[in-house]
Amino acid sequence: MIVSCGEALVDLVPDPVPGGGPMNVAVAAARLGAPAAFVGGISTDEHGRRILDHLAANGVDVSACLRTSAPTARAIVEHTPKLVFRFEGADTADTVLTEVDLAAIGPGPHIIHGGTLGMFRGRTAETLAQLVESHPGIVSLDPNARPQVIDDRTAWEHFHQRWMSRTDIYKASDEDLAWIWPDRSPESSVEALLATGVDTVVLTRGAHGLVLYRADGPVPVDAPEVAVVDTVGAGDTIVATILVSLWERGVRRDRAELEALGPSDWFEIGSRAVAAAAVTCSRPGADPPFRHELSW
Repeated sequence: MIVSCGEALVDLVPDPVPGGGPMNVAVAAARLGAPAAFVGGISTDEHGRRILDHLAANGVDVSACLRTSAPTARAIVEHTPKLVFRFEGADTADTVLTEVDLAAIGPGPHIIHGGTLGMFRGRTAETLAQLVESHPGIVSLDPNARPQVIDDRTAWEHFHQRWMSRTDIYKASDEDLAWIWPDRSPESSVEALLATGVDTVVLTRGAHGLVLYRADGPVPVDAPEVAVVDTVGAGDTIVATILVSLWERGVRRDRAELEALGPSDWFEIGSRAVAAAAVTCSRPGADPPFRHELSW
């Protein structure tokens, strides 16, 4: 399965809507036709029940989730004059995950994805770091850095490094890389990631599409033109589309399968990703497309 690990929360826009980068990835992967699971803490409060209903309605496996009385984290999303996030998440459900039993979702190895807030917050951070460090299959990471939420950069870097040491697919935006490595250009950051053992770096560039970097060179992919309504969830849709495309090609178990892909494979995967993200951007909220909405 595609197993996305981390936080599930509600975005107040202003009404509560289920969100959180890893949860969005799980939902998008399921909508695109792959078996998908979410792993994280989900509150028993009203917002948590809303999140659980959303995951179930989209066919996401939640059997490895932890139900807890801790409250649901809330992200207040403001769109004017520009997109701004405010976060309310002290001692919330997403931070209290103490163990993960992937046997609950069936035999693997699975494709594991993580990042955003779940990578570094509370007990969940250590639990997920240990999970990926012992995982024999493919690992995907989207750091999706939120500087306004990161109050301890040293701790964030610690967990980022632990994930990065096991990451096969690393997705980031120009803005992410500029915050993570402020003394480097995006291109030099990409080179450093490849040198540390990452197989594929996905560098997103908004309306300009994305570039897939590998040892055999970059694969640029232009984005289709779209009337943008909302960009929330676009990056999560890109991650999900890439992982679903790999899953469909049989890249599910180990690094050798990933390394066998060539530039033409990656161009098709990248083209799918930007097309799916364009649909997400064409409507409000993190509302990724279903498979039947896409030409592929």
